[in-house]
Amino acid sequence: MKSTVTTLLLFVLMTFNLMAQEEAFDRFQFHPELNYAENITSPEEFLGYEMGREYTFHYQVMNYFKNLDEESDRLSFHKYATTYEGRDLYYAVISSEENMANIEEIRANNVKLANDPENSTIAEKPVVVWMSYNVHGNEASSSEAAMQTAYRLVAAEDAETQNWLENAVVIIDPMINPDGRDRYVYWYKSSRANILNTDANDLEHDEIWPGGRTNHYWFDLNRDWVWLVHPESKGRVAAYQSWMPQVHMDFHEQGFNNNYFVMPGTTPRNKELPDNYEGWSDSFGRGVIEEFDEAGVNYATREAFDFFYPGYGSSYPSVMGGIGMLAEQGGHSRGGRAVETDDGYILTLRQRIFDHYTNGVSIVKTAVKNREGLLEYFRNAVSQSTQKGNTEAYILPNNENDYTYQVLNMLMKHNVQIERATEDFSQRNSYSYWDGNSSTRNFKAGDFIIKTDQPKHLFINTLFRRQMEIEDSVMYDMATWTIPLAYNLDASWTTRGISVSTESVMEELAYPSDVENSGAKYAYVIDWKQRNAPKALAKLWEMGYKVRSAGRSFTYQGKTYTEGSLIVLVGRNYEKRTQIQSDMRKLAEEATVVIEGFNTGRMDAGMDLASGDSQPVKKPKVALMIDSPFSSYTAGQLWFLFDQWTEFGIDRIRAESFNRIDLAEYDVLLMPGSWGGLNGVWSESQIEALKNWVRNGGVLIGTEGSGSWLTKEGSGFTGVELFEEEEEDSTEIDEKAYTKYADREDVFGLDRIPGSAFKARIDNTHPLAFGLPETLYSLKFGDDGLVPSTDFQTVGYYVKEGEVLASGYASEENRDKSKGMAFAAVENMGSGKVVFLLDNTQYRMFWVGPSRMIQNAVMLLPGF
Repeated sequence: MKSTVTTLLLFVLMTFNLMAQEEAFDRFQFHPELNYAENITSPEEFLGYEMGREYTFHYQVMNYFKNLDEESDRLSFHKYATTYEGRDLYYAVISSEENMANIEEIRANNVKLANDPENSTIAEKPVVVWMSYNVHGNEASSSEAAMQTAYRLVAAEDAETQNWLENAVVIIDPMINPDGRDRYVYWYKSSRANILNTDANDLEHDEIWPGGRTNHYWFDLNRDWVWLVHPESKGRVAAYQSWMPQVHMDFHEQGFNNNYFVMPGTTPRNKELPDNYEGWSDSFGRGVIEEFDEAGVNYATREAFDFFYPGYGSSYPSVMGGIGMLAEQGGHSRGGRAVETDDGYILTLRQRIFDHYTNGVSIVKTAVKNREGLLEYFRNAVSQSTQKGNTEAYILPNNENDYTYQVLNMLMKHNVQIERATEDFSQRNSYSYWDGNSSTRNFKAGDFIIKTDQPKHLFINTLFRRQMEIEDSVMYDMATWTIPLAYNLDASWTTRGISVSTESVMEELAYPSDVENSGAKYAYVIDWKQRNAPKALAKLWEMGYKVRSAGRSFTYQGKTYTEGSLIVLVGRNYEKRTQIQSDMRKLAEEATVVIEGFNTGRMDAGMDLASGDSQPVKKPKVALMIDSPFSSYTAGQLWFLFDQWTEFGIDRIRAESFNRIDLAEYDVLLMPGSWGGLNGVWSESQIEALKNWVRNGGVLIGTEGSGSWLTKEGSGFTGVELFEEEEEDSTEIDEKAYTKYADREDVFGLDRIPGSAFKARIDNTHPLAFGLPETLYSLKFGDDGLVPSTDFQTVGYYVKEGEVLASGYASEENRDKSKGMAFAAVENMGSGKVVFLLDNTQYRMFWVGPSRMIQNAVMLLPGF
């Protein structure tokens, strides 16, 4: 009897799920009342299934757009990049047949409006609307919607659609992140059941680590619009800059229990933007609300999402002068084909596609309706009429060893105008990023100047302001991204005009690459402060050279070489005597470093080249822990840092495989940041085995939360203590206990440090900090800090006196308790070391000022 009842219930549930899904296909139609050109193939006809029945692979989506390109004169399809995994990225340009016949002229005129607003008119110009889909691979409904939206614009024959195309150029990027999307779609298709299952706990709604959200290196491409770390972003922004649209919509998905998010967003806002940005974003939101009200689609506005951080697809277009916007459909990776929400509603893939399709069509409609106003807004935004503040220019000294060239090359890809001084000059009202104080500072010929009197002033000021105005400290992302702080550059800004002769920087800047005294008799030296010195070390190991690292600085013929500098002794590499000259030339070119040959080992000051203070550094075998509970973001950043920037291979080991590996095979174990601690990852016997491995010479590196776990309070692995405030008298009640329920998020959010820059001091005589200057901006997300002690070596600590916060937000309480606390430290354990790096040293590969510490920890510390 029990079995019969259970079977009946399952049958009823299955029937209910199928009925709900079929109702969705009846309810959510894509304007079937319109006439569509018979010679244009619909997505359903091309793919062989109705939109919402299946997820579509990248190659199928691209092939559909290529087919539209062949069938219609309204659309052209253009390649702009190739991903790490070899998938091509394209964007489609859609407009009327007449416009498409003159599309290059239209594009050039629009770019002129962006770059020369004072001498451009807006009469008769079409508005340019760009819509981006699927930057997060497991927010997979949007690429499906992109196909349906393109079909509507290309094939519909009604007068309204024709009017849109006559007055707009619509650009569709159907899939920003194909590597992540295909990872998700392959996983989903391999996990789905034949019987439709809407239970969110079922396997097909429970995506495995690292998920399809990110690209090949597990990076969130929606945070990379500014920094251009990855080929997807580089190609996309190059295409974007070639068009400079007035309107941009970025299509996303959020948790399946959420209703559709419609513009505008919430605070904090980028106060650099024109004051009427909010009004325009609200107009687009109200436009789709009319459609959603008619279709009975639920939505919410003015909550959850802010556009403060400039690296989103919803915020980058705004600092480029357009109206950047976000759409968030409920669903995400757990949506599957259909999922039951917390109120018993069956949310289907079909509806998710319909909602995005409806919004996309509405965006075009609203843009055309407001064409002249949007073009006027755009012209004003890129002109000087909307520039805020009194900054005249930002000055970056010409430093060939730090990240200056990398930063300037990135800025030029955004069409920022950069000048180079052709003579020495002195600048009054030159402000320091370290303390915000002004002085008269001397600069040299060759130093770089970025003036704000140019069309990209919104972008420039947003990236270079030491402190953005923050109206609400509870934010969706980070609180600062200031370029000189992120890259640890000795930059200045000035509020006075600069009177110096300059030349425009037009070509990409190249780091120096050379071999001086290539026929050296005694040694070759690579100064460790060079940007690419770690890559050179990796290549030396690959070439089979014996390498030493200077434990102390040394001076020869007036030049001082920093601690950590690489020394290749000719005598110790005698077997390579016939090829060493050619190898050094090859190394200088491939690693982009300067190598200096020495005919003697006797230095003028400091250690000699063959001193006992120059330690042999052998190639270590390195394991990077991955999988839950480790953060895929941090793991991806570490993998990228070594795999791409350093070109040094490391092994990625799943946490669950830890008990199966032979620790003795590894010299370094690298633990990324983790979610919720690591107490459940390893048994007591495994932890003891890990301790023994360290005692026998291993280097264990804990970053972020994993570093905190290695403390006395976290796991007892070491005796290093986390800072903890003294407990208050038990009879005293914290006033926050009376906080109203509605205010709790804001009140307790004030206690959080949302990614802010703290001023730090560095002991660069320690191998962990070789190659770094004595001051550093560390990016802090939590309030953890290590209590300095003579029992371990404090390598990096937040300043003890004065203001510790350089940029962003932190409560006065958090600022005060952070002063003097360590964030980078090394504890010796037997003959091995435990390294603590509580702050991310390579966040998103743009906050990279501290990144040398993780390279040192992996590549140098085993030898010291």
